[in-house]
Amino acid sequence: MPSGLLGKKFPAPVLKTMWPFYTAGVIVAYGINSLANTLSNTDEYRNDPRNPNKAAATKH
Repeated sequence: MPSGLLGKKFPAPVLKTMWPFYTAGVIVAYGINSLANTLSNTDEYRNDPRNPNKAAATKH
């Protein structure tokens, strides 16, 4: 029986002990995404050529 790439499997409860960190990571990623979208739509950066929303608005 081959051992596979990771070697011997240990019955460690990874998800059970790490779920608060996974949840916090998702919440932080959502917050950063929301902040970036909000800041890219402000008056200061609305006409910036690096703004991806500007290219989408001028195609119509």
